Amino acid sequence: MVERYSREIMAKKWDMQAKYDAWLKVELAAVKAWNKLGLINDTDCEKILKNAKFDIARIDEIEKTTKHDVIAFLTSVSESLGEESRFVHYAMTSSDCIDTAVALQIKESLELILEDVSLLLEAIKKRALEHKNTLMVGRSHGIHGEPITFGLVLAIWYDEISHAKELLEHVKEVISYGKISGAMGNFAHAPLEFEEEVCKNLGLKAAPVSNQVIQRDRYAQVISAIAILASSCEQIAVAIRHFQRTEVYEAEEYFSVGQKGSSAMPHKRNPVLSENITGLCRVLRSFVTPALENVALWHERDISHSSVERFILPDAFITADFMLMRLTNLIDKLLVYPENMMKNLNLTGGLVFSGRVLLELPFKGISREEAYKIVQRNAMKVWADLQNGKAAINEKNESLFLLALLSDEDLRKSLSEEDVRKCFDYNYYTKNVDAIFKRTFK
Repeated sequence: MVERYSREIMAKKWDMQAKYDAWLKVELAAVKAWNKLGLINDTDCEKILKNAKFDIARIDEIEKTTKHDVIAFLTSVSESLGEESRFVHYAMTSSDCIDTAVALQIKESLELILEDVSLLLEAIKKRALEHKNTLMVGRSHGIHGEPITFGLVLAIWYDEISHAKELLEHVKEVISYGKISGAMGNFAHAPLEFEEEVCKNLGLKAAPVSNQVIQRDRYAQVISAIAILASSCEQIAVAIRHFQRTEVYEAEEYFSVGQKGSSAMPHKRNPVLSENITGLCRVLRSFVTPALENVALWHERDISHSSVERFILPDAFITADFMLMRLTNLIDKLLVYPENMMKNLNLTGGLVFSGRVLLELPFKGISREEAYKIVQRNAMKVWADLQNGKAAINEKNESLFLLALLSDEDLRKSLSEEDVRKCFDYNYYTKNVDAIFKRTFK
């Protein structure tokens, strides 16, 4: 992954040092298992555990000849040992080491991602509680609908990211399996107890059955879970980008002293973090297709998956980690403008209350069809008045829609002025916010 979108804490989990550390961890766990099963004596076991090491430069040098990274690694390890080196990698195939080690890397990386997600959830919850009752307009199809609160928007974000966290916790269990079943998965050269002991030493479970590799549906589930998380994060980023539109301006990213928005237009304050997150989420979703295509391998295994995984596994985790921390910081510092939210809520001259008026008329004996016709007729008049430049709210703080309804003879046969005016009450739309929050933030 490019350094620009990397954090060292995650990148280090996928560099060559971490890769070979994981391989050595598996090989040493195998040595301990053979010792417990009686194949390797205590002296040789202790020598291997104490002295086994590798040298990355030496591995690279050997691989130029062998064209096989595991053999190069094992040769380097053997050079750090004496005759006891003959027991390293005993009765194992390359994928026994690699796949079990990758399971360790993915598991550890998922633990960091889950920590990141927890921080994101904390940031969202904090802002949701802060803006629980901050009125704003709800939009469907991008068009004003009914009054909501910004806190409810944040609660939705919280709930959706919570779903992603649950899925990540699930795939962490799915991936926490190793395999030491040999070249064809038939345990011809080592008993099942050997695999079980190795995996137990590593904090993994033994795959119930495997061939030369761990089946790649496990990897595909992990990458898919990360992609789903990314899509939920993009949902947040896209919303913030809309809120920051000049004509909306309900919220915006923090703009630091000395920050610049454009080389040509000095006034610009662009939602660059949200846009960056959107782009990174596209990259994360792009890893799903190759992960799924890696599931279908020839017979007991081919190597077509290997080159793909060398790209998508490090890049998926490094990108997701960076994206999550960027989004957390964005939400934590997000500038929110309640006054502009209220201004936009009033922009359509009270049309956001049309649904409430519609529901009042049937109680006065009006059919739903007739009620809809009456309310829509007045709503369309308000749209026309707004387009012709009429003020949405007059000097008495009365909306165009309220005045239109009060002037409608058909409607006034059923609703008194008091009946109509009580429909224009924001509290009607926010009365259940506390209950929703109690259900969401348990």
